[in-house]
Amino acid sequence: MALKLDPGARLVVATHNPGKARELTEILDNRFELVTAGALGLGEPEETESTFVGNALLKARAAAEASGLIALADDSGLSVTALDGAPGIYSARWAGPDKDFALAMRHVEERLAATGSDDRSCWFTCALAVAWPGGAGVTVEGRIDGTLVFPGRGTQGFGYDPIFQPLGHNLTFGELEPATKDAMSHRARAFALLKAALL
Repeated sequence: MALKLDPGARLVVATHNPGKARELTEILDNRFELVTAGALGLGEPEETESTFVGNALLKARAAAEASGLIALADDSGLSVTALDGAPGIYSARWAGPDKDFALAMRHVEERLAATGSDDRSCWFTCALAVAWPGGAGVTVEGRIDGTLVFPGRGTQGFGYDPIFQPLGHNLTFGELEPATKDAMSHRARAFALLKAALL
């Protein structure tokens, strides 16, 4: 049986960030009623997997089982070639308990300097997982490649956006208009794959 999402379905988004739910509602063309795990009082599972896809599925399955609703989760991060793919799945953890991404970007710059490498290539990954109560799940992964820029530029976006310049562009994600970034980002690519798979 092919797994499909029916328009108007109520989905739980495995996040405690209300901003992310708003963003996802727009990306999904307002087809679904989204409620966050935080709004339902659900806990956040420990991310114990070694890949973005694994962690996204773990979060989606936990939210689906706890809520009885179809759940949507994402796991995303920045990977740096010269750092063997770090921070990768630890991207949020590099920002510390206060989610201080200025600190995280400094860590990237310092660790890169310590390698002595002049390779500035990097990429953003976004893995998405949809899980049904009872165990069925679908995962997809989107990626966009770019170059690291120090010091960071721009105040749009969030996370590592100010130091990420997508290939073929001379502005960072922190400088691009949100609509322009959203049309080409790793998240947009992942959602295009998810829509093709489920809608």
